[in-house]
Amino acid sequence: MKTVDIAVVDYGMGNLRSVSKALEHVAPELNVVVTSDAEIIHSAGRVVFPGQGAMPDCIRELDARGLREAVSEATQNKPFLGICIGLQMLFEHSEEGNATGLGLVPGQVKRFTQHVGKQGEKLKIPHMGWNHVHQTRPHPLWADIQSGERFYYVHSYYVVPADETLTTGYSEYPDRFTGAIGMDNLFAVQFHPEKSASAGLQLLRNFVHWKP
Repeated sequence: MKTVDIAVVDYGMGNLRSVSKALEHVAPELNVVVTSDAEIIHSAGRVVFPGQGAMPDCIRELDARGLREAVSEATQNKPFLGICIGLQMLFEHSEEGNATGLGLVPGQVKRFTQHVGKQGEKLKIPHMGWNHVHQTRPHPLWADIQSGERFYYVHSYYVVPADETLTTGYSEYPDRFTGAIGMDNLFAVQFHPEKSASAGLQLLRNFVHWKP
């Protein structure tokens, strides 16, 4: 069997094709596989955990496919990138459907409740579109990406880490919220790097070469 360099976890809820194509673009020499096979995830060199949809549905589908253990293990022992719901599911609890998450990162997932911006403008939920991501501390995945660069978001919920030092980047809508976290071999983002043009591709390129 050909060595799998990067496994993109398929639990039926992610924007898998866009993520895999973006990874293949930045690392054409690597074998990128979209998979729902726990053994492939266990053996892969790197793991990407994307997701779209409602968190209760995502947790249910992850368990239905028997992937919880493989994902949890990957967060402990290999370069791991979570994207959107793939960030939120790492936390303990979400207000979306009163869902229990994987509990791998201490903290909660909250819903946006503010509908008025700082200038009195009306804010829509979900928060959708481009927004600046301000880096709070250096990280290898921020290499060659300026603080304040714009990334693409689509979400109604945001994470609140119990340990604020886990946050590596934030955005505002209108208040500050965590846009990215980093701990040991794990990095996870609320935005979609695969939809974020050159800055997003650079982040994925950094992930591919990251040696935590």
